[in-house]
This record gives sequence, structure tokens and C-alpha cells, in this order.
Amino acid sequence: MRIGLLGTGPWARQAHAPALAAHPDVEFTGVWGRRPEAAAGLAAEYGVRSYCSPEDLFADVAAVAVALPPDVQAPLATRAAEAGRHLLLDKPVATTVEDARRVAAAAELTGIASVVFFTARFDPGTADWAAEQAAAGGWFTADARWLASLFAEAGPAGPAAPAGSSGPAGSGGSGAAPSPFADSPWRRERGALWDVGPHALSLLLPVLGDVDETDPAAVRAARGPGDTVHLILRHSGGAGSTVTLSLTAPPAASGVALELRGERGAVPLPGGAAGPQQCYARAVDALLTAARTGVAHACDAPFGLRVTEILAAAERDLGTVRGTGAPGTGAPEATASGPGVPGVTAPGPGPGPGPGAAEAVTGSGTTGASGPGA
Repeated sequence: MRIGLLGTGPWARQAHAPALAAHPDVEFTGVWGRRPEAAAGLAAEYGVRSYCSPEDLFADVAAVAVALPPDVQAPLATRAAEAGRHLLLDKPVATTVEDARRVAAAAELTGIASVVFFTARFDPGTADWAAEQAAAGGWFTADARWLASLFAEAGPAGPAAPAGSSGPAGSGGSGAAPSPFADSPWRRERGALWDVGPHALSLLLPVLGDVDETDPAAVRAARGPGDTVHLILRHSGGAGSTVTLSLTAPPAASGVALELRGERGAVPLPGGAAGPQQCYARAVDALLTAARTGVAHACDAPFGLRVTEILAAAERDLGTVRGTGAPGTGAPEATASGPGVPGVTAPGPGPGPGPGAAEAVTGSGTTGASGPGA
């Protein structure tokens, strides 16, 4: 399948581009980016074409992979779907319910296949664990912690992430060099709820059941230190879960953990074994299968919409007003139209490392911020 890439930032370079180029069933066709010089440079690395506009790229491919901030990803994904192109998206699909609904609606209307790259769902170890626990059932509660030190001061290294942290880590949790994702305007503005929250929900929802975000009692949220957010969720299967999310944890406190408790006792999430490129290759496999068979993947655009709806409900419960900046990080939202994307609202003062998430899925020792760069 001919697949083109939208985005040129750190996550595009670390995961998307190398995985697409190496995949035996993919013809990596070309790159578009908001910064033409960055697109030209990345395209040259792989001997592919650099495109002047998203529509030029759409015309040459059967599918589009997106490595851009969510507020930029959503309108471009909608345009790609309306052009009949399959979608390989990053999480979160969008940071507003309206944008996520438009993506899902366009995909449904045109019948294209869609896959959202929730890293933990494509790491063989954590994906198999989630499927096993969903089949077992009988869960009473779950406790999840996605703690990254992306915006924390440097300090002693934290423990290796037990539940796999694949993806651009950028958490600073290892005490190593600063992460390229620390400069991400959208992460500073939206905080951990939107960056690492999708990772936690991507595992909790298939195991414990959906969450009715229209029920105020089913989604409760409270602030902690820095950009930390604490969630209490009530799931359709009867279980409850608590979730702690942060990009401002001290390095020594950073890490990922999820524990289920129920009829079989306590069952922890194992560490993942795959790196970001291997996980992304499995997401590509999922998209190819969905496109060939017409059977939707579990992590499709509608699932991405559900995650967005739940996160938006949590944000409402926090009383967050968009544009005031994430607590503890403080970057206000700015409106910017990048080259070739007239009218697209970008989160931050201009092109920069894009979407992603403190991606937690491979036991690489990073607590992970993974996500597309612009």
C-alpha cells in the first residue's frame, strides 16, 4: 500500500518514517510538513518525495500516516478521509469532541479504514495482557499511574517503566538528556490529561468496559501538583478505576504502572518488550488488514472519539478553560496557520514537536512521551 506521512518532528523521525520505510507491504511514498525545509530533509533521508501541500500527497497515496499535534491532525485527517484515504492516526485524535467527531464521521461516510496508534495496544506483551484480562472478567477495580518528568527539573533517574514505555520518551525520567518533546507547545498547554491520559484509557476501556461521559458521577477529576490530574472512573462492566497522570513528576518518581484487582486477586500490567518502531509496524499491519477485509480495528477512529469524549468530560469536571495554559506549565494557546494549512488552529506559537503522548509501552526505561512532531 502507498502511504504518505504528514509531519516531520521527533516522533515522525523516531517511529513513523523508519517503520513505514522498513515495512515489506508498504511503499513509503513521501512527506508533507508545516516546515517545507524539514519535510525536504526527512524525505531526502528516505529517498522519497517532499510534497508542497497535503492534497498533493493525498493524490498520490492510498493511506495517510499522521505525526502532528492533535489540533492540526484532526482537520487534516478529516480532509484525507473525505478524499478516500485510509488513516493511521496518533493519539489523541483531537483535543475537542467536535474535531474528533468530524474525523470519525468522515471515516464512516467514506468507508475508509482507520487505526489510532495507542502504543500499548500494539506492543505484543501489553496488548496480549489486555486481551487476556478482558476475556477473564471479574474485575472490581483498577489503579493506573502514568507519571512522566517531561517538564520537571533534572534529578536522579527514576525506575524503569514496568509497563513498557515505548515511544519518544522525552519524559526525562531517566535523568538523561532533555527530551525533544519538552518543547511541545500543545503538551505544555494541554498537559498530562491529554498526552498520557489516552494511554491509560486505551488499556482500561477494553478491560473494564466503557465510561458514560454524560453521567457526571462516572467521570470525576481533581488537580494535583504541577499538571497532575487524578481521575475516578466508573465503567460499564461495574468496576471502578483510579488514574493519576502527570508530565511534571520528579524524575525519581516517574514510571508507568497499572494494577487490576478482582476475583483472581491482583494482576499487574507487565513490561512491554517492543520499541516504538516495532509497535508502529504492528499498527501498520492493523491498518492494512482493516483496509483489506473491511473489518474495523478495535483502535479505530470511533474508539479515538470515545477517548476524546471521556477526556473532555474530565476537563469539564476540572473546570479547565481552554487557552489558559496547563496548570504548572503555563503555555497559552495560540492560533497559527502553518504553511499549506490555511485556517488550521495549532496549539502553540508555531511549528514544533507535535502530538504524542507520554507513551508508555515498552519497558525501555522511559516513562514516555510519545507522539508526533510537527
